[in-house]
Amino acid sequence: MAIHGKGEKKRLVVSVYFANREQIASVRTAISHVQNMITGVTKGYEYKMRLVSAHFPINVTPVENNSVLEIRNFLGEKLVRRVPMLEGVKIDRSTTNPKDELVITGSNLENVSQSAANIKQSCAVKNKDIRKFLDGIYVSERNVIGE
Repeated sequence: MAIHGKGEKKRLVVSVYFANREQIASVRTAISHVQNMITGVTKGYEYKMRLVSAHFPINVTPVENNSVLEIRNFLGEKLVRRVPMLEGVKIDRSTTNPKDELVITGSNLENVSQSAANIKQSCAVKNKDIRKFLDGIYVSERNVIGE
């Protein structure tokens, strides 16, 4: 990888010669990471998650400067689940119409998506038929902020 350019116009050039399939794939992966970093810094990423409950309403509260999510009353349990957000990720309740929606924002796509996955996995239904018990917190939208 090399950065070429004069003044304001700078370009990142990635090239590989006589590469096999795996090496070309790793170059493409590096290009995608750089593109995601540029998009994250200039615009940002946003994930929206919906709370789904059949009988017991799930209560979620962002605490500690919106860096930790507390999940209460999941399937009527008394256990309070605390899910810390990764570095640079903020979580808020939705201010628009659906009141049972969480908005996760950040500039790093990997951290935003991993935080959403951590929230979803913390509400996994154990020792019950998952076809019947569909309660949980699920990702409903993935967006680039400003698009």
